[in-house]
Parts: sequence; structure tokens; C-alpha cells
Amino acid sequence: MTQYDLVGIGNAIVDVISHGDDSFLDNMGIEKGIMQLVERERAELLYAAMRDRVQAPGGSVANTIAGAATLGLKTAFLGKVKDDALGRFYVEAMTHEGTAFPNAPVAGAAIAPTSRSMIFVSPDGERSMNTYLGAGADFDEDNVDPEVAGGAGLLFLEGYLYDKAEGKRAFTAAASACHAGGGRAGITLSDPFCVDRHRADFQRLIAEEMDYVIGNREEWLALYQTDDIEAALAQAAAVCGTVVCTRSGDPVILIRGEERAEVPVRRVTPVDATGAGDQFAAGFLYGLATGQSLEMSGRMGVAAAAEVIRHVGPRPARSLREVFAEAGLL
Repeated sequence: MTQYDLVGIGNAIVDVISHGDDSFLDNMGIEKGIMQLVERERAELLYAAMRDRVQAPGGSVANTIAGAATLGLKTAFLGKVKDDALGRFYVEAMTHEGTAFPNAPVAGAAIAPTSRSMIFVSPDGERSMNTYLGAGADFDEDNVDPEVAGGAGLLFLEGYLYDKAEGKRAFTAAASACHAGGGRAGITLSDPFCVDRHRADFQRLIAEEMDYVIGNREEWLALYQTDDIEAALAQAAAVCGTVVCTRSGDPVILIRGEERAEVPVRRVTPVDATGAGDQFAAGFLYGLATGQSLEMSGRMGVAAAAEVIRHVGPRPARSLREVFAEAGLL
């Protein structure tokens, strides 16, 4: 029996945003304008140095699930947080935004602190991101609630978690539970470098366990080691029911069996493009969950992405249902 329209699994990361001028960045040894991974000690030092911090729940698939919730889907997110201040904040914030978070925060000295990305915004608008992967990256099979995964109409997995053996086992368990309950499982490829590291495993997962896959052009090319996007998508479509390729400002390609759609994208200068892929997925998955055509699902994805790039932050500034209504998509 379907309990949720959409369930996501991903790294539960708290985005912690603060201001920092060039002098502060230099003093703290922060490289301006890039994202870099940091270890626990460095993360705690930077967090303590943030004077005017604002916190928000984040993570790629979590952002997608939050966007889909604004469209009225019944949603849940499975992630791992520690029973610390940031972990409790994350659970409360996701729940407040309308998405269930079934996994209780985990206590214990052996548990890594809750994942966080410390973002320093310079006066010129540059964002310098320092990400500590923490507890969220340790998501494993024991963190998969089979009743939640089995009650999902759609299950959406975050490719970043596939970087660890624990994540691979968790994805297999979640997909099996979803299929046993009659749902459809899919994944976002997340990152071409992650794909490079686990190419054979990603190909097996897609062929044997995924009903749909979303990736951008670079991720698909990396997956099949080609510079021909049509050849890459043909290989994917031969083994997976629905394949989606976003291409920045070029039309989105969607393939389902013999059906193919290309949805144009209106080129605009983004204020902040970081959430475009996450919210495209939110719109597309809403279309999939509600039985829309392949083209309409793609149009919904494009509309959701267009909303989020018009402001700072990876989540919609207003309900996507309102955005879709204005665009004549509802």
C-alpha cells in the first residue's frame, strides 16, 4: 500500500550561511568562491567562527523532496543525523516544511557529527563553501526503514551516497523494498567524478534496479565513457525504463521506451544556479507521480528549475504549485 507519493534518500546536510569579507577569508585560510571538503576539526573551527549564521536544511535529494512537497505530494526523506543541535534542527526543519523524517537522530560518541556545509558570503556575492560530510555520508542499510521505502510510490536516491559500500547496500535494500511494495525506484547521478569512481556499479544499478535515472550531460558522458550524448542515452534507455538528461541552457532530453521528448529551456542569467538540478527533479518527479506525459513532466521540471535560479538558495522561494499555476501547468 502506498504510504508516500515520493521518498528520498540522501545526505542530510545543514547549510550554515554567514558573511565573511576577504580579510576574514584570508585569516581563516578559506579559498574564495569554491567548494572544498573539510575534516571534523576544521569544520568545528569554522562553525565556531561564524558570527551571524543562518541555518537551513540542505542536501541535493532533500532539496528535491522539499520542492516536491510544495506541490502537494506526500513526501518523506530518509537520512542520517546525529543527536546533536544541528541534527535536531534538521529533523524539525524538514518536518516543519511538510516532509516526514522517519529516522530518529542517532546518539553515541562513535557517531560523527551531523553533516554541514559552512557557506561564507563575501560582500561581492561570492559563496565560499566548506563541507563536512559527517554522519549523513555514513547512511547504511540499517538506516533504511523498509516500511517507508516499501510504501513509496516513487523512491529517489542520491548518487553521492553511492561513494561508500554502505551506501550501495542501502540503495539495494531500499530499491528492493520499493519494488516489493509496487513502487518505482530511481536515482540522480549527482556528479561526474562520483560516476567515474564507481562506473561499473552505477551501470549495474541502473540496469538491474532503477526504473528511472536523471543526470546532466557530463554525468551521462562519464557513465558510458563517450563524447556522444545520443550514444550514451541510447545505452541507458536500452536497460532503464525512463532516462532524463539536462543540458544547462539546451533542451532537456527525456526518453521512455519508444517515446522521446525534448523540452526547451529559456536561457536566463541565473542569480544562483546551485539548486537548478535539484528543483528540475522536483518538478519532473511531480509529473511522474501524477501520471503526466513525458513532455509535461519535463516542462514541469524546467519550470521548477527556472524558479530556483532566480534567487539565492537551492529551494523554492515560493510554492511550486503557484509557479506551475502561473505557467499553465496545472
